[in-house]
Amino acid sequence: MNNKILVIISSSDVGKAHTGAMYAVNALRNNWMTEVKLFFFGPAETLLLNDEELQQIVEEFNALDEKPVACKFIAEKDKADKQLTDIGVSVEYVGEPISNLIKQGYIPMVW
Repeated sequence: MNNKILVIISSSDVGKAHTGAMYAVNALRNNWMTEVKLFFFGPAETLLLNDEELQQIVEEFNALDEKPVACKFIAEKDKADKQLTDIGVSVEYVGEPISNLIKQGYIPMVW
């Protein structure tokens, strides 16, 4: 059985973003999955910077010894890379890492 998931939040819809991020936190906290990766992509990056509740969920994820990742290309285009780093998000190019995680057996969940 595969116990590794890759949560990709790309939606600017608050409800979808909160649901995906909370699932990532709870999957780790409650040992539903052994490994959980959390990526913010596209419009979700802007939402993250403007939504305090989503930022709190990111803090909870960080407290579980995981660090969420945001897309560097989008963050630099939007001039948001420093802001994302300041709230505890790693800013990296994500295409290759996402592809590699899928190759390693992580099941993608896209919100």
